[in-house]
Amino acid sequence: MKPIIGITIDCQHDPEDVRTRGKLELNWNYAQSISDAGGVPILIPPTADMSVVAEMIHGWLIPGGDDIDAAQFGEENHPKVSLQDPARFAAEQQLLSEVNPDLPVFGICYGCQFINVTRGGTLIQHLPDVVGHSSHTGGTMQEYQIDEGSHLHQLIGESKVVGKSYHHQAVKDLGQGLTIVSHSEDGTVEAIEANDHPWMIGVQWHPERTLESAATQNLFAQFIKAASEYAERKQTVNK
Repeated sequence: MKPIIGITIDCQHDPEDVRTRGKLELNWNYAQSISDAGGVPILIPPTADMSVVAEMIHGWLIPGGDDIDAAQFGEENHPKVSLQDPARFAAEQQLLSEVNPDLPVFGICYGCQFINVTRGGTLIQHLPDVVGHSSHTGGTMQEYQIDEGSHLHQLIGESKVVGKSYHHQAVKDLGQGLTIVSHSEDGTVEAIEANDHPWMIGVQWHPERTLESAATQNLFAQFIKAASEYAERKQTVNK
């Protein structure tokens, strides 16, 4: 069976707009990446009942977005922060608390940062203050070294990956149960994985924007494979 992959989507809640009350949004390539790899993408808005969603899905893709409120890790926001609508973060927190602990979870950019923050980690709020340049923004093509022996290395099958970078924040202090498995040349954390979870990976770059890459295809294919296996186990238990 094809696994159902929940994708939590971006939002702009505007209760003062009597016509729309706000907007929901997801870039096409996230859903295409899942479909191309053999999964069935469904979009999860913040208004969904997350206890119901948790029972439906066989994998969870947390896509990119704006910046997580620094109050979530005990800091004041940097002047350069562009805040994510809090409704999205709150809904994703709720979903995280509802899903089976073994559910495959794949975080991209904001999603990587979400995984870290919800496990007690912190973020560098504006990378240029630390690394002295802004080359991580704007779609810069970069090469990332993947640590050999890591789960990510096993999944991709390569020790180096080329990807597009669109972020000004990154992992600072690592959250509980996580391991850093990739850095860029300037030391910026580019990938993390959970060592207490069968399939929880966060990448800081945007693999959905390099769909022609073999490494990208492998990564999404392995995510869908894990979700398929999860679905089969769930079906067996429910018989």
